[in-house]
Amino acid sequence: MASETVAVVTGAARGVGRGIALVLGETGATVYVTDRESRGRRYSELPGTVEDTADQVTARGGNGIPVTVDHTDDDAVAALFELVRTEHGGLDLLVANACNGNALPFTGGPFWTLPLEHWRNMMDVGVRSHLVSAWYAAPLLMERGGLAVLTGYTPDENGVTAGHVFYDLAMSSVSRLACTLAHDLEPHGVTVLALSPGFTRTEAILGALGVENLPPGTDSVEFPGRAVRALLADADVARYAGRTVPVAELSTVYGFQDAEPDPAGPDATP
Repeated sequence: MASETVAVVTGAARGVGRGIALVLGETGATVYVTDRESRGRRYSELPGTVEDTADQVTARGGNGIPVTVDHTDDDAVAALFELVRTEHGGLDLLVANACNGNALPFTGGPFWTLPLEHWRNMMDVGVRSHLVSAWYAAPLLMERGGLAVLTGYTPDENGVTAGHVFYDLAMSSVSRLACTLAHDLEPHGVTVLALSPGFTRTEAILGALGVENLPPGTDSVEFPGRAVRALLADADVARYAGRTVPVAELSTVYGFQDAEPDPAGPDATP
């Protein structure tokens, strides 16, 4: 991957977004790191800010650029992509990852027992922010024949994802959004797909469960980043257009492994 690669990773103060940004940093990419969590204003007690991630991207060999953005603010999103246009004229990669899933409980329940506020967390903050980011990024991606990756989780055709109606709706919507955006952008040389991580050891998951209570088979936050790096380097990435692709599937196709061992794996100390 050339050093001039320009990427925007939304929702990258922590979690999967942070992991993707760090792996891109290892390739020498310029990575615009966005999130509402900044050193100047915190919304969560969980570790991580846009400045922290940008510094880590730079430490790994890239050029991390922190941009504080509340992705429910369309004007702020417009300003972000105008900045990219002014500084680079185009965009190679959009990773639309911003969401407020950390506001949800880790256990679901019958829909009538769940707060309606979760609609906003998952649909307005999550799905809509993916769409708005893609809306503003589209002209920049077309300039370079770029790649857009929407993060979500593969919907369970035989059940409800995470046993949670709002989560299930959001994940299904991300898959449909990727399909529609791919249809519209493919004629312009832009590939769009949804990326589905496995059970990932995010800061929120570790804070809620602790390392000692993790189930076997969890992934580091950088595992999805390795998938994005492989997709970006694939000259035939368009074969995934419109699909929702599990990170584990891409690991098999491209031959990459996780950066960190599973602490609850077979070699874990009891």
